[in-house]
Amino acid sequence: MKFGKEYETQMIQEWREAYMDYRSLKAIVKQILRHHQKKQQQQRPPPPPSQQNGESAPSLQPNGGANQVGEETGPTGLSRTISLYRAFSGLTNRSRGSPKKSHKQNNPLSSKRHHHYHLFDDDEDQVILINEDKTGTYTTTFLCSAEEGGDMDVQFFRRLDGEFNKVLRFYKQKVESVMEEADELSRQLNVLIALRVKVENPNIVFPNISAVSSASSSPHSTPRAPATSPLEVIKEVEQKEDKKVYKPAPVEMLDHIKIKIEAETPLQTLKCMIMGLTSQQTFSKVELKGAEELMSRAFVEFYQKLRFLKSYCFLNQLAFSKILKKYDKTTSRNTSKPYLNTVDHSYLGSCDEVSRLMSRVEATFIKHFANGNHRDGMKSLRPKTKREKHRVTYCLGFLSGCAAALAISIAVVVHIRGIAKSEGRHQYMENIFPLYSLLGFVAVHLFMFAGNIYFWSRYRVNYPFIFGFEHGTDLGYREVLLVGAGLAVLTFGGVLSNLDMEMDPRTKSFSVITELVPLALLFCLLTVSFCPFDIIYRASRYFFIGSVIRCVLSPLYKVILPDFFLADQLTSQVQAFRSLLFYVCYYGWAGDFKKRTHECYESEIYKKLYLVVAIVPYWFRFAQCIRRLVEEKDKNQGLNALKYLSTILAVATRTIFEMQKGRYLLTVAVATSTIATLFNTYWDIFMDWGLMNPNSKNPWLRDKLLIPHKSTYFIVMVVNVVLRLAWMQTVLGIREAPFLHKRALVAVVAILEIIRRGIWNFFRLENEHLNNVGKYRAFKSVPLPFQEAGGNKSM
Repeated sequence: MKFGKEYETQMIQEWREAYMDYRSLKAIVKQILRHHQKKQQQQRPPPPPSQQNGESAPSLQPNGGANQVGEETGPTGLSRTISLYRAFSGLTNRSRGSPKKSHKQNNPLSSKRHHHYHLFDDDEDQVILINEDKTGTYTTTFLCSAEEGGDMDVQFFRRLDGEFNKVLRFYKQKVESVMEEADELSRQLNVLIALRVKVENPNIVFPNISAVSSASSSPHSTPRAPATSPLEVIKEVEQKEDKKVYKPAPVEMLDHIKIKIEAETPLQTLKCMIMGLTSQQTFSKVELKGAEELMSRAFVEFYQKLRFLKSYCFLNQLAFSKILKKYDKTTSRNTSKPYLNTVDHSYLGSCDEVSRLMSRVEATFIKHFANGNHRDGMKSLRPKTKREKHRVTYCLGFLSGCAAALAISIAVVVHIRGIAKSEGRHQYMENIFPLYSLLGFVAVHLFMFAGNIYFWSRYRVNYPFIFGFEHGTDLGYREVLLVGAGLAVLTFGGVLSNLDMEMDPRTKSFSVITELVPLALLFCLLTVSFCPFDIIYRASRYFFIGSVIRCVLSPLYKVILPDFFLADQLTSQVQAFRSLLFYVCYYGWAGDFKKRTHECYESEIYKKLYLVVAIVPYWFRFAQCIRRLVEEKDKNQGLNALKYLSTILAVATRTIFEMQKGRYLLTVAVATSTIATLFNTYWDIFMDWGLMNPNSKNPWLRDKLLIPHKSTYFIVMVVNVVLRLAWMQTVLGIREAPFLHKRALVAVVAILEIIRRGIWNFFRLENEHLNNVGKYRAFKSVPLPFQEAGGNKSM
């Protein structure tokens, strides 16, 4: 693979704009190459094609840099349980009073403020001069600009300097940010250690500092808590100016700390809303466990930031090396040596804060959160990369072939037996078809979501980060297709078993076994979804179930992106909810499945529930918008709530009109549906997709686009509007189409809505991803468990 493609693949996509623009610099080098080739053609015949060599992609892993694991060696003879209660000395050395080291101190070229790095010792062979000003900005002067074509070389180095300074500024900013975060984590960990001590022995008494210092005259003595205490607390030993200072675990700080670790539950939310209750600190094991979980997640996420920074530094250094060597090869000059020497001695190449901090975090995490188990600690900090499995591809192909064969078999049976024109056709479509359509809707949605994942991956949309999937638990498009294909095989197999229209002439009843097949399939689907065993992607199933629960109780849970994204999916599965209601009616109070008859459509209870289940998905989104409006004070969430309220009214009036008819109801249904369609279409295109901006770089789209073909965006906007108008099938009274039963027509309209939702999914996450890119947002926000009492900020 060419280095340019490998370079873009290895980028942290949310930081894409902060990387060196290798493509633009390569384009300038190609211009210089064409100029030299043209010049050579005028002087001599062009060289044979065999002399034109391409670039190769080197390994993008630093030599052991990303795999070096720092391990803290504790005192010998001390138990791991006791060592967990040492006061923490911090991830950085700032608190020890030592001045912060700068890359300038280790830079032999930084003895002066302004430097000129020359290409050769002989001044006559100088090609470039590199200057660093007081602000740390580097400027390169090309000394051969008077030569023919020298303006392109000047342009190259000007662009190269711009990219280098951009990378330096971004890297400095991120390093300073992680150093500040390291200090905060250090303070939080000290409080956690104090909380551990307090939980184990609330009445523990610590000796004062002077007593500890006097007791530490022996180099091997370790001060301990009073003998009456069942807990032995070992103080952290710090070396400061050749003197040992013992720092006791600061339990007293808990008096000034507020613990915020309780998980939000609907019950707690109701208590706060109704009675205004606030939790009191009890220093219990439950609080300790919650704090440890939050701190563990914070350390894992912080370590991921450090890994990203190290990768960013290495990849940019490699890119500068590649482009300069390419330039030297094109121009037969040797400019890479002085420029790369400058890169190596700049903040980008000489700052080792990240590497040292990584080692310190590894040692701290292993000691305090892995109980000293190096393997478990590093497994949490460096989870293994998910690998594609060949058996998934094999099973996908096998099940897809089976599904296709069964579909063909159904078509052949229907044609040979003349079922489409038989007397039992209407009976089958009214009773059996709605049962299988539920499974069909789910399968189609899975296929659309698999397509979403494929195109998100192709255009490098970081969907695992956006959805908040745990590392290694996200499903690829093959896995989702595999689940969809398996469901399709079960559905087609059940349909084929129910195509037998023969009845027992004595009882006028169908076979009980075949009539229970749809119910058995639904039972299998629910059983697999809630299966507690680690099979069939348990992590993903539980993630889905958790999101469903939060959607059902949406006003009482804090709204996050996976929850409202799932609620949007449910709004496109209204017909699936109605099919589920039909299951209950057909196999319950108003149906006789043995004779394939029911009276559901005449039942008043069914009619009311038929209306309610259509409104429920939109209620979920309405409640989520209200919750976000109250918490975030965002007016757009209020408008979004009005959008879903208008949709609820439109669905309700269309459903009532479908049952009762009447000119007045028709007028109301058309009016409410038109308002809701306009509102939803505007929100889809302008807000969710961020398109139709007349002042953008791409007229009537947006500044940043992932799909290179701009016409695609205009096409999908038109398709979205057309598919939004599917409700007209109801108000226009279209009940049957040629060769289509009215139940089949309803299913087709429902599938079109699922397809529209699949299209919406891609562009919704594309817009979310581009927002993350614009804000360089590449990490999860983990709330810290401790904050100062009386304040709203962390320590």
